[in-house]
Amino acid sequence: METTQKTKTVMQADRTKDIDGYIASFPAEAGEMMKKLRLTIREAAPQAKEVMSYGMPAFRQNENLVYFAAYKYHIGFYPTSSGISAFYNELSAFKVSKGTIQFPIGTPLPLELITRIVKFRLDESMAKAEIKSKIKQKHVTGA
Repeated sequence: METTQKTKTVMQADRTKDIDGYIASFPAEAGEMMKKLRLTIREAAPQAKEVMSYGMPAFRQNENLVYFAAYKYHIGFYPTSSGISAFYNELSAFKVSKGTIQFPIGTPLPLELITRIVKFRLDESMAKAEIKSKIKQKHVTGA
């Protein structure tokens, strides 16, 4: 049975416990793109924690903000459906689905756009956390 790139990604994730190992398990060109993507996400959300989630690198602050994964012909960037819909008009150069943006291997990443998407997701996450905190506080105080 032939291993597809998608299967390979999942299999690699099973053996990879951290983002460095995940990136190192791919060819250089994809690895370099993921390193730039990772740095851009870190700069946009400096307090977010790097985690592996669903076998993919992810950044978490209150909740998972964004994920990314490498495939044979593209880097998948997963900013959730809200991140896609908020920037949909700016994503026409890329293959997009409800929760995924595909950046073809070998093409420059739109780093400024990625930064804005990550900051949007961070703001969204912070707002949700604030609402949850207020609800929890109401239940504790009975107000």
